[in-house]
Amino acid sequence: MKKPFLSPRNDAVFKMLFGDTQDTSLLTAFLESTLDLPPEEYAEVRVIDPHSLRDLPDDKQSVLDVKVRTTGGKRINIEIQIANQPDLRERIVFYLSRMVTEQLSQGEEYQKIQRSICILITDHVLIHKNKVYHNCYRLRDAQTGSEFTKLLEIDTLELPKLPKEANGTALCDWLKFLDARKEEELTMLKERNPQVGKAVDRLLALSEDEAARMIAESREKMRRDIESIRYAAEKKGREEGREEGREEGREEAQLAFARKLLKLRLPIRKIVEYTDLSEAEILALQVRDNPSLH
Repeated sequence: MKKPFLSPRNDAVFKMLFGDTQDTSLLTAFLESTLDLPPEEYAEVRVIDPHSLRDLPDDKQSVLDVKVRTTGGKRINIEIQIANQPDLRERIVFYLSRMVTEQLSQGEEYQKIQRSICILITDHVLIHKNKVYHNCYRLRDAQTGSEFTKLLEIDTLELPKLPKEANGTALCDWLKFLDARKEEELTMLKERNPQVGKAVDRLLALSEDEAARMIAESREKMRRDIESIRYAAEKKGREEGREEGREEGREEAQLAFARKLLKLRLPIRKIVEYTDLSEAEILALQVRDNPSLH
């Protein structure tokens, strides 16, 4: 019996589709539909993170955003985010800042800094001030709108804002592919857009691959576990956080949340993202709960 197709919104499936180091044609087509880079930048698109999900012994440890370098050295980070995390904007700014600082060694000239771009795809509304599904943010003057530099850029792609009918753009077709819930939608996209059609074929092939399905299901289970733990921790914090001890209750809830994420064997840096705790606080908690680490 034919199995339901895997959701391309699953971060593991997304990386299997667009993070292929051998065949970057899907990745290149998606980037061309999203960014305003000149065509020559796509002559050699390289996935910086070489790890294949299938090569990793524990996919909980894997990094599931797609890191890219273009022909001219532009840095691009693509991430798909299903859960509506309260610190998502701050985290993306942190990633973008790190993409810039990692480019220079001590003593190198600032002129060598290349443009850094974060593409954030969300399955929830992130920008509530407009109904546009693609927002592009750069450094601009707040009054005149004049651009200071193109070196920093954040592109947000919000799936819930997609129009019901395709608008004829390649970007809309790619996002319709990511947002597809029924196989008939995939069939229509394949007939309309040959590049997206290649992605549809690859997705359907992955959906019949037992190893790929296991990885995708494991990621989905972990996502649900994290959301459940977060909800329980926040609820406990609200219940225990009476007016005089609200901050203490919130902190206890964060510690409980971190403990459960440690049990899921998430990397420390990922737990920092999911909680309000610092890396030092999480390491101290890990040592406190595991005396053998002393």
